[in-house]
Amino acid sequence: MIRIMQIAVIKTGGKQYLVREGSRVKIERIENKKKLVFDDILFGKKVEAKISRQGRYKKVIIFKYKPKKRYRKKKGHRQEFTEIEITKIF
Repeated sequence: MIRIMQIAVIKTGGKQYLVREGSRVKIERIENKKKLVFDDILFGKKVEAKISRQGRYKKVIIFKYKPKKRYRKKKGHRQEFTEIEITKIF
C-alpha cells in the first residue's frame, strides 16, 4: 500500500507554517499542554501535535548610533520558542 504524504498549513502566533507528519517546527512560545490541535487553513483538516521542547533563540544585538551626537544605545533580545512535533493529520 502506498501512503501519500499529507501536508497542511497551520496558523499560530500570526504566522503560517507548512507541516507534514513527523516534522518538527519552532513556533512562538505557548503554554505547556500535552496535546495541541491546530486547524488546517487550506484543506480544513485537523493537525495534532505534541510539544518537544521549549527554549530561547540566540541573542540578537540591537545597536543604535548617531554620529557626532554622542548617542549610543545597545540592547539585546532573545525570543522564546516552542518546538512541536506533528503527530497526526486527519
